[in-house]
Amino acid sequence: MLYTISLKAVRGSPGLTEEAEMSRGSQRVLPAVVVVATLGTGILIGTLISHGVRAARNSVASDAKPLLMPSPAQLSNSFAAIVNQVEDSVVNINAETTVHVSRRRSPDDAPFNDFFDHLFQGNPDSQFNGGGEFSRESLGSGVILDKSGYILTNFHVITQGSDDKPVDRIEVNLHGDEITKFRARVIGSDRWTDLAVIKIDAGKPLHAAQLGDSDSMRVGDWVLAVGSPFTLESTVTAGIISAKGRDIEGGTQGQFKRFLQTDAAINPGNSGGPLVNLGSQVIGINTAIATHRGSYEGVGFAIPSNTARKVYNALVTAGAVRRGAIGVQFQAQPTAAMLRIFGADHGIVIDSVQAGTPAERAGLKRGDVITSVNGQPVRTGDELVGIVSDTEIGKRLHLEYLRDGKHATADVEVADRNRIIGENQPGDDRDGNEEATPEGGGVLGVAVKNLSIDQAGEIASQLHLDGKQGVVVTDVKPGGFASDLGVGRGDVILSINRHTVASVADYNKLQEQLKSGTDVVLLIARRSGRSFTTLYLGDRLP
Repeated sequence: MLYTISLKAVRGSPGLTEEAEMSRGSQRVLPAVVVVATLGTGILIGTLISHGVRAARNSVASDAKPLLMPSPAQLSNSFAAIVNQVEDSVVNINAETTVHVSRRRSPDDAPFNDFFDHLFQGNPDSQFNGGGEFSRESLGSGVILDKSGYILTNFHVITQGSDDKPVDRIEVNLHGDEITKFRARVIGSDRWTDLAVIKIDAGKPLHAAQLGDSDSMRVGDWVLAVGSPFTLESTVTAGIISAKGRDIEGGTQGQFKRFLQTDAAINPGNSGGPLVNLGSQVIGINTAIATHRGSYEGVGFAIPSNTARKVYNALVTAGAVRRGAIGVQFQAQPTAAMLRIFGADHGIVIDSVQAGTPAERAGLKRGDVITSVNGQPVRTGDELVGIVSDTEIGKRLHLEYLRDGKHATADVEVADRNRIIGENQPGDDRDGNEEATPEGGGVLGVAVKNLSIDQAGEIASQLHLDGKQGVVVTDVKPGGFASDLGVGRGDVILSINRHTVASVADYNKLQEQLKSGTDVVLLIARRSGRSFTTLYLGDRLP
């Protein structure tokens, strides 16, 4: 509160005696004195109160520490120390293949002249002159894991694109030496994890990096990516782990690859280089990027070091990775509706059992729900694959499963995955016209027709069905229920909610019984290469 006080002495007023005037003056001064005294008292009290509040505040926050501005130099120094320890173990890999051309360019190729002249650097001797050739290169990175010269890199770095054919020459440059090229030989490779081990003889001990524990990494942990993007040797980028356990390929192609995701910049040429934690340990092998432009857009992927360690050890000791398998196919993640239809609260529903495999010999059938292996519950396809593939070939696994809601057990011998599945997976020969829209389509959103006699016989024979079974899908409604499940043209619907579909009439009857909120599981036969395979697809109708 602000007080303004004005005091003025008045003397010589007419008509008053000296005593009266003095008395009157005293009367005027007295109120002013009172006001001043009051103000003084208020100020004193206010000061005491303010001091008391300040003292109370000091007492409450007496143990609080002031916030300090962090020093950016601390993190910078940490990164520099990590790079100093790791960069000598990172190499540049140049894989070359000689491509032979057997025909001469014709005048019809004129619009492409500029392209070919640039490709062959304008050398007339390299034109399509009945036997010309040129060198195709692929560039990548790698990390030394043994001082003797063993290097871990990506499988796709040392092969010819999608053909997976070996390249003619692999040359390696060590860090700090762009002139000397060391010829490398392949020790072993594993297409399933996109990893390979090569070796160079440098004539001296090399600096080897240390593999860390990728399982210990957390989302948000700092990492550095080291490699040679765009042929720029010894490039380092920083970021964090932005996700773990990413499956970016799906199906059988991705079941052994669960990636670490990072926002550290990864570009073409980084493939095979290390992803490093703040302890200077390699916790991933940079492998892929998510991009629409062919270059970095903020999301990169690395094979976890714990996966890389298993593959590396197998390749340097045996030259190949042997994995176990029992001969069953299944969905990676069963839906809740699927489990309810089969009377289970967890487990893996078997889509198909391959003939002549351990699973068939043990009596397993399509529709069985595997609930545990060696007493360990399994809830996802990854868990089942992990247990089976890591089991030594020839050993037996004790499986618990449900069949028609009843508990059963089986002992299954683990076989070599390469012999059961083979390295080359059959293609998908479905008719892919996804633009067609079925007329009506019912609640499932598909149009179907009866199988021909030959089709029915072929499917029954290959899938060991009792008699004619199935209707073929002719059209799929975009955005419909079946489309969301992944049903496509050419698929054959064998059953709905475990009720056999032998004709269009059966299909229509069963479809009419389906209402909103109903669990729906379809058994589908899908052509894969020269044969058919089966799978269950299911969810709850909206």
